[in-house]
Amino acid sequence: MNDITDKDVYWWRPLDDHELDTRDIILFAAYKEIHCQGFQSASLSHILARTGVTKGALYHHFPNKIELGYAVVDEVISQHIHLSFVEPLQNFENPIDGIIELIQRSGDAFSMTDIELGCPLTALAQEMAPIDEGFRSRLIKIYDQWHQSIADGFRRAIDNDQVRDDIDPYTVAVTIVATMEGAINAAKVAQNLDMLYLCGTGLIQYLQLIRKK
Repeated sequence: MNDITDKDVYWWRPLDDHELDTRDIILFAAYKEIHCQGFQSASLSHILARTGVTKGALYHHFPNKIELGYAVVDEVISQHIHLSFVEPLQNFENPIDGIIELIQRSGDAFSMTDIELGCPLTALAQEMAPIDEGFRSRLIKIYDQWHQSIADGFRRAIDNDQVRDDIDPYTVAVTIVATMEGAINAAKVAQNLDMLYLCGTGLIQYLQLIRKK
């Protein structure tokens, strides 16, 4: 995995063009290391080698590995989810149209490398939520915000007579996120992008069923 570049991985592509300071450089190197190796196996030595910064500089910004991991969740993974899946949804009048476009856009962008690595949010949730409350509370906050943004969109859609009024917006939101995350896991097990597309197609079909005719 050491030869992977930012262009190979959907989750590593820059979110903006701001100039990175030393803290940012360490943070993003840690993010990539954790995504590749998992938090428990992530190596501070590898992070330092990626960045060229000194151990003293790393500990100046992050007193220990666990605080570095928390910062990756709070500042990198949370931002990725918000900018990739939460914020774009606000630009659509009907949330069904927005979610379908996001599903299709992600399907077009994902590579086999993305499937092999999996979603960084899901991976950390599976690895660290059962054993560390600091990680669990931070990860559930991201999921809660994601769920709530979708649910809010469906509440507006019900008011605007765009979706069936017998659905529960929050239940639908949780189902959508779980299906999107599960699609990546299913494709990872199958080692096949077609499985990702199959799951995405199924979710789109479900969304079309709750659209108001």
